[in-house]
Amino acid sequence: MQYGYFDESAREYVITNPDTPAPWANYLGSPAYGAIITQSAGGYSFVKSGAAGRILRYSFNQFDEPGRYLYLRDEASGDFWSASWKPVGKPLDRYKTQCRHGTGYTEFKSDYAGIQSRALYYVPMGQAHEVWRLTVENTGDSPRALSAFGYCELTNDSNYEQDTVNLQYTLFISRTELKGDHILQHINEFWDREPNGENGRERIFGLLGAPVVSHTGSREAFLGRRRFDAPAGVAAGRLSGADCYNGNPCGALHAAFTLAAGESVTLVFVLCEKRASEARALLDRYAAAPQAVTDGELAALKAYWHGKLSGLAVKTPDAAFNAMVNTWNAFQCFTNVVWSRAASLMYCGQRNGYGYRDTVQDIQGIIHLDAPLARERLLFMLSAQVHHGAGLPLVKFAHTPGQEDTPEQESYVKATGHPHYRADDALWLFPTVYKYLAETGDTAFLAEVVPYADKDGGTVLDHLKRAIAFSMAHLGPHGMPAGLHADWNDCLRLGEQGESTFVAFQLYYAMRLMLTLCEGDAAYCAWLAAECDKLLATLDGLCFEGDRYIRGFTEAGRVIGSKADSEASLWLNPQSWAVLSGAATGAKAETIMQTAFDGLNTPCGLMLMSPAYRFAAFDGARMLLFNPGTKENASVFCQPQGWAILAEALLGHGNRAHRIFAESSPASFNDNADLRGIEPYVHGQFIEGAESPNAGRAHVHWLTGTASTVMVGCVEGILGLRPTPEGLLVSPAIPAEWSGFTMRKVFRGKVIRVTVDNAAHCEGGVRRLVLNGAERPVGVIPARELLPENDLLVVMG
Repeated sequence: MQYGYFDESAREYVITNPDTPAPWANYLGSPAYGAIITQSAGGYSFVKSGAAGRILRYSFNQFDEPGRYLYLRDEASGDFWSASWKPVGKPLDRYKTQCRHGTGYTEFKSDYAGIQSRALYYVPMGQAHEVWRLTVENTGDSPRALSAFGYCELTNDSNYEQDTVNLQYTLFISRTELKGDHILQHINEFWDREPNGENGRERIFGLLGAPVVSHTGSREAFLGRRRFDAPAGVAAGRLSGADCYNGNPCGALHAAFTLAAGESVTLVFVLCEKRASEARALLDRYAAAPQAVTDGELAALKAYWHGKLSGLAVKTPDAAFNAMVNTWNAFQCFTNVVWSRAASLMYCGQRNGYGYRDTVQDIQGIIHLDAPLARERLLFMLSAQVHHGAGLPLVKFAHTPGQEDTPEQESYVKATGHPHYRADDALWLFPTVYKYLAETGDTAFLAEVVPYADKDGGTVLDHLKRAIAFSMAHLGPHGMPAGLHADWNDCLRLGEQGESTFVAFQLYYAMRLMLTLCEGDAAYCAWLAAECDKLLATLDGLCFEGDRYIRGFTEAGRVIGSKADSEASLWLNPQSWAVLSGAATGAKAETIMQTAFDGLNTPCGLMLMSPAYRFAAFDGARMLLFNPGTKENASVFCQPQGWAILAEALLGHGNRAHRIFAESSPASFNDNADLRGIEPYVHGQFIEGAESPNAGRAHVHWLTGTASTVMVGCVEGILGLRPTPEGLLVSPAIPAEWSGFTMRKVFRGKVIRVTVDNAAHCEGGVRRLVLNGAERPVGVIPARELLPENDLLVVMG
C-alpha cells in the first residue's frame, strides 16, 4: 500500500494517509536544540543531549505518543479534532490531511467540518527553541466559534533515565505557573538559586497571536481519566487552571476566537529552556508579527538546506533514484553527521558521544555537498585519535583534544563503557581523507597540525601514518590485523589475536593510498610497498578459496566464512572490500562478486552473510543472540549495500549496481510500505533477510551508516562522479536500458552540467568526452581545464 509520495519540486515527502505501519519521522534543528516529529505529531525534544537534556517526554516502542499536540474544538457542537490526524484520529473519510516532511520542518494541512488548519513545526536556524505555527481558516459560509489548545508533556528531569525510572525523586522536583502568555516550569527551584530567582533549568511554553483563555500545567488535569485522543480539558472546552506541584508537568494553553466565513487566524506556540529575560524577548518577537517572523524563519531554513543540497542534481530515468540522491539520502547524510547516533525513535539518547567509525564514515556522505563542514568534522575526529594511532571508540560530545583519557584508563571506561579499541576505527580515516582531498584539491590539508586525543600532535599525514602503525603493531599470527575487540561488525568477536580479512583489506587500501600521498618519502614508500605485497600474498594464499574470501580467523585458529562451513559460509564484506581495496582485480574480482550475488542476494538486497548461525557458531559469534535473518545474523544489513554497489560499478556492472540499489532502497518500497514498515524516504540499518518469516521488513531508521555508504555508491559508482586530487573522472555504471541521463555538479566552485549519452545501451565504459564543445581524451578532467560554467558530454560505449 502507498501512504505518500515524493514532491521533488518542494524537496518534501508528502504523507497522504497518516495511518502508516510505523511512525514516520523527521528531524528538526540540531543537537544544540533537537526535535523529532512523526506523521502523528509524536516525538520529543532536547537541549544538547537526548539523554541528559530531554525537555519533552516520549514513550519509546509504544503508541507514538505523547507529542506536540494541537487540538481544535467547535464551540457550538463540542466536536473536537487535532491539527494532525492523531492523537484524536477522526475517520479519514471525513478528515482530509497531508503531512509534509521537509528539510528541517514538518507541516500538517488538514480539513475537517469546514475548517482548514495548517500546523507548521520547526526549529529556527541556529536557535535553541522550537516553533509550532497554527493557522486556522473558516472555509465554510457561516461564522464559527472555535478554540485551539496546544499541549506538550514536559519532563521533570532533563536526564531521560532519571525522569523515566527514578520516580521517587523526579515526581517531586518541579512545578509550573502561568505567566500571562506562557507557562513557566521550575525544576529544583530553590537549588542553585541565583539572585534573580532562577537556576537555569526553567522551561517556557508560550502562546502568541491570541490571549490565553485557560491553561493547565498538570498532565492529569489536562487528560482527566482519558488518553490523548479525548483529553478531558479539550472535551470540556476549558482547561482547569491547575498548575503542577509534584506529579507530571505539561504545557497546555487555550485560545478562543470566532472566524467569519473565509477568515483565518495564526497562533504561534514556542517551547524552550531559557532564562526568563531571554525568553521574554523571544516571545515578544513572535507576538509582534507572528506571520512575518515565522515566514522569514521558514524561508531561511529552506534556503539553507536547499542550498546545501544543490551541489548535485541528477535526472535519470529512475524517479526513485533521483529523489533519494537529490534530497532524502543527502538530507539523511547531513542528519547523521550532525546527530551521529544521538537520538531517534530507536536510540533513546543514552549514547552521549560520537562513535569513531560511525562518524568518520558518515562524513563521506556529505563531502560532495559541503566540503567545509566535512573538513571541520574530519579535523574533530582526527583530534580523537590516540597518540599511538587508534581511534577513541566513543568520542565525548564535550571532547577536549590533548586532554582525553583513553581505554587504557579506568576513568575512560567508566565514563564511556568502552574498555577496548576496535581494529577498524582509525582505518576509516583513509577513504574519508582521500575523498576530501579529491573533492577539494586541498592537499595542504595533509600538512595541517592536529592534536591527538590524549597528548602530543602531528600533521594529518602523521595521523594517517600512526593509524597504519597501530594496525601493524597489532597483527595476528598470520600477519593480518588482529581482531582486538571487534572490526566493523561488532558481533564478530574473533578474539584479540583473531584476524579479520575485512580489516586486512582496509589496511591494504590504506597502505596503497599512502604510497600516493607519501611519494617524497622513498624509504617509507619502499616499506609500504613491501608490506602491501606481503599482506596481499597472505590474503590470496590463506584467505582465498577459489570463489570467495573467508571472513577471518578466530584467536584459536578456526576459519570463519569457509565454503566448507555449514553456517555463515559466505560473507559479503570481504568480497566487496577485496574489490574496493584493489586487492582483487580482473577475473578474481568478477568471480567473488558473482559468488556474493548468487549466494546472498534477495528481493530486498544482499544478506550480510549466509546461512544464519544457529548451531555451529564459534564462541565469539555474538550475532547468535539475534534471530536468524535479523541484524548481523544474516539480515540484509543495509550499510554494506553501498559498498557492493560501488564494487559492482567499479567492475562496470551497471545493471547489477543499480539492481542492488533498487532492491534495498527505501523509495523502492513506496508502493509496498506495509512490507517495509519504516519510512520509505530514509535508509534503515537492516532489512530482515530470507531466513526471517518477515523478510523485507526494515528496522532502525534515520541514524545509520547506510546513508553515507549508499550515497557514495550512487554518486561515485552509478553516476560515476569520481574526483581525484588532479580533477574529475566521470565514468558511469548504469542499467543498459537507460538511454542516458543528466546531472549538475558543483566541483571546486565550478558548475558542470553533464549529459550522459548511452545510445549504445552499455552498462559501463566511456568512449568520448566533449568538454565545452571540445573533444578531449577519456579519463580524468584536470581541474585547471574547467571554466566557471561547463558543459560536459559523456558518451558511453
